[in-house]
Amino acid sequence: MLRGISPLLSPRLLETLYRMGHHDEIVFGDAHFPGESCNPRIIRADGLDISSLLDAILPLFVLDHVMKQPVMMMGPLPEDLENPTIAADYQKVEDGYSAIIKKHYPKTSPIAQVDKYDFYDRTKKAFAVVMTGDVRIYANLIIAKGVTTW
Repeated sequence: MLRGISPLLSPRLLETLYRMGHHDEIVFGDAHFPGESCNPRIIRADGLDISSLLDAILPLFVLDHVMKQPVMMMGPLPEDLENPTIAADYQKVEDGYSAIIKKHYPKTSPIAQVDKYDFYDRTKKAFAVVMTGDVRIYANLIIAKGVTTW
């Protein structure tokens, strides 16, 4: 264990975050996300939800200030919006991420919504995918790394 670093962050996840360069993206997939089909660099975080991981990562991670929206979520398909449970869960997730992101980066732009299939395309190009145990539908998230200054 290391002091000042959340025990939620595995050695492999810490190494991956460290190895990322500016403009690299990392995907946090919910338990339903087909990460293994989209990217060969998979980090398992089974049993953890994305909100907790994000809160543990952001004190160590610089968001990309060059990108207009360095935080992106998968937008639901129109047919999914017809199910009020999914829409309600999605809104709760978005609000939760906003609170966490604003806590660490208050000047960051609002979370972008990316079309489901465009999200998959971004995942294929991402530096890595963290597969979580988050069972909330459409909890998938992409964050882009910026330049770390001292």
